[in-house]
Amino acid sequence: MAKEKKKGFFSWFGLGRQEKKQLEEQIEKEKLVAEEAEQQRLAEETARRAAEEAEQQRLTEETARRAAEEAEQQRLTEEAARRVAEEAEQQRLAEEAARRVAEEAEQQRLAEEAARRAVEEAEQQRLAEEAARRAAEEAEQQRLAEEAARQVEEPAALSKEQERPTKEGFFVRLKRSLVKTRQNLGAGFFGLFRGKKIDDDLFEELEEQLLIADVGVETTRKIINSLTAHASRKELKEAEALYIKLKEEMSGILAKVDRPLEIEDKSPYVILMVGVNGVGKTTTIGKLARQYQSQGKSVMLAAGDTFRAAAVEQLQVWGERNKIPVIAQHTGADPASVIFDAIQSAKAKGVDILIADTAGRLQNKSHLMEELKKIVRVMKKLDEEAPHEIMLTLDASTGQNAVSQAKLFHEAVGLTGISLTKLDGTAKGGVIFAIADQFEIPIRYIGVGEGIEDLRPFKADDFIEALFSRED
Repeated sequence: MAKEKKKGFFSWFGLGRQEKKQLEEQIEKEKLVAEEAEQQRLAEETARRAAEEAEQQRLTEETARRAAEEAEQQRLTEEAARRVAEEAEQQRLAEEAARRVAEEAEQQRLAEEAARRAVEEAEQQRLAEEAARRAAEEAEQQRLAEEAARQVEEPAALSKEQERPTKEGFFVRLKRSLVKTRQNLGAGFFGLFRGKKIDDDLFEELEEQLLIADVGVETTRKIINSLTAHASRKELKEAEALYIKLKEEMSGILAKVDRPLEIEDKSPYVILMVGVNGVGKTTTIGKLARQYQSQGKSVMLAAGDTFRAAAVEQLQVWGERNKIPVIAQHTGADPASVIFDAIQSAKAKGVDILIADTAGRLQNKSHLMEELKKIVRVMKKLDEEAPHEIMLTLDASTGQNAVSQAKLFHEAVGLTGISLTKLDGTAKGGVIFAIADQFEIPIRYIGVGEGIEDLRPFKADDFIEALFSRED
């Protein structure tokens, strides 16, 4: 039995060892499984991280790719903009070149036109010189005859006769010269008013008549408004009274510009003559020179219209006829230079009056006006007060064009006086009222004929009386 017990103990002991071994194996196995699971987890974690990193790498590369594409697009856009700018610059340069070519072509055309005109003017000059030579011979003969006549007359009587004809004689000529203007103005109104009542129809007829006579829209409106106001206040009851009031209104307009030119002791007193071609400017200069000379003043002329050989020649003829010195240069010379020389010469010789002619080509009016401004600036270098008179010559027969010319010249150089020529033989003499009303520039002289004595100082009262005179 003891043997059996001993056997049983060892059996149990052996069983315990087996179970322990199995337990250890189980633990070891579980440990291995746990390790494998941990390794699996770590591998999966590593794979996940690798996938995330790969995705980040992919996103980074995608971002880099897009940035590269955008940079390329930006480069292409800038390249396109650069090309557009280059093409625009090339276009601008091409247009600039075309403009220069056009300007050069225009300059060439103007040069050819100037050359053609120069040829024409040269021919005109030749003809003018021939005519001038003949005229000079005739003038010299006439001068000798006049000189002989003067020697037997009293100097005082001669001076008075040259200064002006009798008031009555000139008034008669003035009436005669205004005959056509008087048909539309002044005495021509009397038939319009005679036997009529003052009403709207009469004012309409009067307005129409004033406009026909070139009095101008604004001045006509002022006259009509004034007469209408007087009529509405019952100050005018009969049409003939309205005629008298009209005369007063028109006289008042001219009274504002009745300021004769007073030649001051300047040595020389410089008169700058301006105006377009064909208005009688050069002729007016000659007549003024002769009249001033007859008053005992020394006179000099400056041929500042260097663009027209005929203008220079005409002044020289006037000078030769009356023994008046003329300062001139070649055709095309700088007008300011000519007048500068003339002022210097006049100062050196103690001349009383210097009358300067200027170019009058209205088609080149901007160039002409700049030239006039330059002449004035040059004058002031020698005499700050020069020119002492800037006188515009206007042709009354041009009507409202004369108003436009006055505006143009007044804005450019500031006129101080006007000489209105060719009042004889025109029905547009009413323009004198438009000019007086709009600008209030003194009207120094009026021309009523071709004779020297037919250019007279303007007197408003004489003009109105001659205009409204109903005598034949």
